[in-house]
Amino acid sequence: MTRVLVLYHSAWGHIESMAHAVAEGASQAGASVSIRRVPDIVPLSVAERDGHLIDQSAPLAHIDELADFDAIIIGTPTRFGSMAAPMRAFLERAGGLWSRNALVGKVGAIFTTSGTQHGGQETTILSAMPTLFHLGMIVVGLPYTFEGQAGLEEVKGGSPYGAGAIVGSDGERMPTAAELAGARFQGHHVATLASRLAHKLAA
Repeated sequence: MTRVLVLYHSAWGHIESMAHAVAEGASQAGASVSIRRVPDIVPLSVAERDGHLIDQSAPLAHIDELADFDAIIIGTPTRFGSMAAPMRAFLERAGGLWSRNALVGKVGAIFTTSGTQHGGQETTILSAMPTLFHLGMIVVGLPYTFEGQAGLEEVKGGSPYGAGAIVGSDGERMPTAAELAGARFQGHHVATLASRLAHKLAA
């Protein structure tokens, strides 16, 4: 069975919500799915002061376990147009995986959130892609076969590069049904591709 990891950082629950939708989509494609979160890098007192969600259900990730999966889908909020520092710090510990080619040929994807409609969702995903390429991963996005990308019924996040949600400058808006649908589609898409790739390699 194809094994998919949904790896995320979420301070206030927006990416966490998206991560569960991504995992749901991957599960619907028949994959075995694990959800992990990366450690925060601020002191607990600061996290509590700033209202971070401390007790999230997903266990903390360990860098070496990334090699155990066929696909890794990364969720990170936008921070000034690029990935959040906790995710960057976690991935920068992947040197050992890189040196032994442990992630080469695995499928990778990225999803994100931003505070505003033009708050950097595309730049966040595009600037994160080189990390996955350096690790030898096969990077996929959110294709236009997800018809929700073309709809004009509401303002929403997401792009061909990956699922996304717009959460408001104060974080007051949780991902909408349309945005969660994009996340589920991306999870299903990644799991399906990883499964097809595994079968071809085994043939």
